[in-house]
Amino acid sequence: MLRKFIAGNWKMNTTRAEGVALAAAIAAKVGASSVADVAVCPPSLYLEAVGQAIKGSAVALGAQNCYHEAKGAFTGEVSPQMLVDIGCKYVILGHSERRQIVHE
Repeated sequence: MLRKFIAGNWKMNTTRAEGVALAAAIAAKVGASSVADVAVCPPSLYLEAVGQAIKGSAVALGAQNCYHEAKGAFTGEVSPQMLVDIGCKYVILGHSERRQIVHE
């Protein structure tokens, strides 16, 4: 049987304080184990703070996007290595609004 996966993509919502509070509440509900894999994907500015809020729980940290290059002159982009470095386990790619608005 496949294990269920539940992820919350917060898009461009929450302040830092709201994100930390939301993550802490989710972590408290999920606890140290879960019947499904659970991840939260806050705005990139809040990844580290949210990561601290879910530390020790079964909730994983995910990013909303990343760039395929490891490093370089790619202003505003975030590499997979950077995301792993701050504790991300997941990343969401292929957003419909990025295809429609940014033409990716």
